Amino acid sequence: MHVQQQVQLKALNTLNLNAIASHYIEIHHPNDVVDALAFAEQQSLNVLVLSGGSNVLLPQQIDALVLHLNIQGVDVIAEDERSVTVQVGAGQVWHDFVLYSTQQNWFGLQNLALIPGLVGASPVQNIGAYGVEAGEFIDSVQVYDRELKQFSSILAQDCHFSYRHSIFKDHPNRYIIVAVTFKLLKHPDLKLNYGDLKQAVGDLLTAENLQNQVIHIRQSKLPDPKEFPNVGSFFKNPIVTQSDFDKIAQQFPNIPHYPQPNSNVKVAAGWLIDQTGWKGKQLGSVGMFHKQALVLVNYADATLNDVRNTYQAVQSDVKQKFSIRLEPEPVLYNEQGLIQAHGE
Repeated sequence: MHVQQQVQLKALNTLNLNAIASHYIEIHHPNDVVDALAFAEQQSLNVLVLSGGSNVLLPQQIDALVLHLNIQGVDVIAEDERSVTVQVGAGQVWHDFVLYSTQQNWFGLQNLALIPGLVGASPVQNIGAYGVEAGEFIDSVQVYDRELKQFSSILAQDCHFSYRHSIFKDHPNRYIIVAVTFKLLKHPDLKLNYGDLKQAVGDLLTAENLQNQVIHIRQSKLPDPKEFPNVGSFFKNPIVTQSDFDKIAQQFPNIPHYPQPNSNVKVAAGWLIDQTGWKGKQLGSVGMFHKQALVLVNYADATLNDVRNTYQAVQSDVKQKFSIRLEPEPVLYNEQGLIQAHGE
């Protein structure tokens, strides 16, 4: 185990925020986690687990031990006529795994192509796109439980997956994910009932074409983090009650919306932001992307404070116009390496 000190994390977070970690360890094997946690305890350091850095907001100085997960591997552990069960290392690049699954004729994840980040982060906020969520295909999640001080496997039903949520968000300091086990289909069941996807796929109803169209749509709307540093969708699509939605729809009849269980309605956050004039607008070095209002971009050498100023201004304008509070998706960390609520 190699501990590095005063490590620059700019290249390890997709928003390219300057962030110096006082202590840093790269994790290649699950057992490295145990050694790293023992070191943190000896040194009285908090632990910040960094995956692909695609959904985090980091301060300029982090006085904590940063664990950078780089556990690889894709292993078939069971299969039958209908499905294949595959265990994937937490450090595997998500998009690469989706492409690999399609090559292997394993079906289910094609709608989730080109989502940035690593496999280990996929259960945390139950990543989703185009009508599919990762939790639908997760069989179990392999973790190190810091409370019980042991490795364990958490079944999907015990992960309490919901929209951008799971028990890993409820207990961010308890579990360190080392692998995710997926149960994928051997026969395609294409999900085409979302937005412009059905039209894009057309008559060529194959999983590969579906995946290609998802990639094409995402590339046409979303900036490449290498060119425009970003964390993907910055705000969650808000879910409102039917009565609240009806009030808004009276004034804005064209508002894009999706019916949800329990008589709730999901509203398109990007549309709300666009309507307030933020699409393509900047505040200093941070702004909302000109092709997709939901994506916040670091156009220059922005700090976390710059990012906060911009997203709070967007929140304020949306709240004023629609009486809806937008909730940021990325996880916000403080200088002690602990997760902080966005309102603080």
